[in-house]
Amino acid sequence: MWELFTHASNLFFSVSLCLMLLLGIFECLLLLLGSSSQGFLDQFIPEGVGDSKNLGIDLDTDHNLFVQFLDWLYLGRVPVLVWLIIFLTVYALFGFIMQSLYFAFTQQYLALWIAAPACLFLCMPLVRVSAAAIAKILPKDETTAIYSEELIGRTALIILGEAKQNYPAQAKVLDQFGQTHYVLVEPELNIIFSQGQEVILTQKTANGFQAIQL
Repeated sequence: MWELFTHASNLFFSVSLCLMLLLGIFECLLLLLGSSSQGFLDQFIPEGVGDSKNLGIDLDTDHNLFVQFLDWLYLGRVPVLVWLIIFLTVYALFGFIMQSLYFAFTQQYLALWIAAPACLFLCMPLVRVSAAAIAKILPKDETTAIYSEELIGRTALIILGEAKQNYPAQAKVLDQFGQTHYVLVEPELNIIFSQGQEVILTQKTANGFQAIQL
């Protein structure tokens, strides 16, 4: 076992296992001090990872594929530190098992330059499955934040001024959580919305929403 761990062909797997242990110890020490590395690590996640279905921006194809790949790996759906520990653990164990099986048949280990990238590629589905399993048992942060597009189809009340095409007025609308949002509303058709009138939001505009009469 010790030879498996210290053999030069298994260097990357041994380092990964040691890094996993060091990260765990480091995080435990931070927690004892009342801190955490999680907020620091989160800033390195590309925008949109963990919420790719709700992206409101246009991404170039290469970047979009990269974000989708990270999202597929559940990066962003579990804390980054937890994901790193999962990845390092799976990568190391998968590598040791692969090398052990190869040694059992050939009495030698795969070369490092073959074993390391091959294991990195082959272990990704296991990383995803492990992260998905952890994501199901970790407590999730509850939030009532919504995207503005989610207000479309809801009823708004004009509270200030008259709304004409290209001249919006202020209105208030309740979201699904009962929170009040103040938005600018203009009619979709060539009509006028008066103060106190209820309208239905139909689509998002650059400045607010268009609406139709209730």
